[in-house]
Amino acid sequence: MATRDFAVRTENHVANLGELGKLEFIPEVLGDQFLDGYSKVSEAQKALGDENDLTKMDPAVLRSVYGAMREFLASLMVPESAERFLRFEVIKGGKTVAHFRTRAEADEHAGELTGAVRIEDKSLRLPDRVLMELLEWTTELYGGGTEDRPTTPSSGSSRASRRAGTPSKGSSRSKGSTSTAGRSAR
Repeated sequence: MATRDFAVRTENHVANLGELGKLEFIPEVLGDQFLDGYSKVSEAQKALGDENDLTKMDPAVLRSVYGAMREFLASLMVPESAERFLRFEVIKGGKTVAHFRTRAEADEHAGELTGAVRIEDKSLRLPDRVLMELLEWTTELYGGGTEDRPTTPSSGSSRASRRAGTPSKGSSRSKGSTSTAGRSAR
C-alpha cells in the first residue's frame, strides 16, 4: 500500500494595504472557479486590443476591464474582505436599502423599486497599479505560480534545467605547472 501526504493551505492569504488595512483571500481555490473568473478578465482585456494609450481608449470598455478585474479579485476573497473591496449600495429616501458586489445586481434591484433611487459605489478605492499587482499576485497564488506554495517536497517536481552551453573538455590556458593530488610540481 502506498501513502502520500499532500499539503493543503488552511490559512487565508493576506494582502497588506498599509493604512487602508488588509484584504484576506481564501486559502485554496478550485481550478475551474479560478479559470472561470480569470477568463472573464481576459475577455474584457481583449476588448482593449493592443492600444496602450489610455487617452485613446473607450472609457466604457476601460470601465468594463476594471470591473471584471475587481469582480475576479472579490471572488477570491473571504466574504468580509470582498464586502469591503466591492460594494454597490442602493439608496432610496436617503437610506441604504440593499447592497451588492456587482453594479449589474445593484442596477437590477434598483429597477424593481419605485420612486427616487440611486446607486452609490462604496468600493475600496485603490490605485490602478495596486489592482494590477493584486491580479498578478493572485494569479501566482492560485494559477500555478511559485509564490506562497507549500514548502513540502514533491516527488513530482521536474529536474533542474541543464546549464546553457557545452561542457568544456579543453585544457587550461595556463602554461605553468600546478600541483595536483598525488603529483608534485617539478
